[in-house]
Amino acid sequence: MNAKDFRKIILGLKDAVEGSHMNHADFRVGGKIFATLKHDELTGVAMLTPEQQQQTMAEDPKSFSPESGAWGRTGCTRIVLASADEDAVGRVLTLARQNILNKAKKAAAPKKRRTGQ
Repeated sequence: MNAKDFRKIILGLKDAVEGSHMNHADFRVGGKIFATLKHDELTGVAMLTPEQQQQTMAEDPKSFSPESGAWGRTGCTRIVLASADEDAVGRVLTLARQNILNKAKKAAAPKKRRTGQ
């Protein structure tokens, strides 16, 4: 796959929009980034959970790897577009989108009040 295919998959996801962040393309839902396309347009990044990242890398270690440093440890996953399967990328990007939506729902949920005993 290539950058055009990557964009097509992402922009086919409900409410996903393309923007720009630090001079490269990013993709957002609800105003929050869930994926990016690197400057070289040869690699992308999906915001996964660490558990999702591990499973994805186990399935295709040639195409998926952690980003460098703390970002990678939190689940940000590099995608080598040339070797990646479109169906696998679609699944990963769908997970990344859903992760952002779930995080937003959790943040918007009313906090439970503790009562003193």
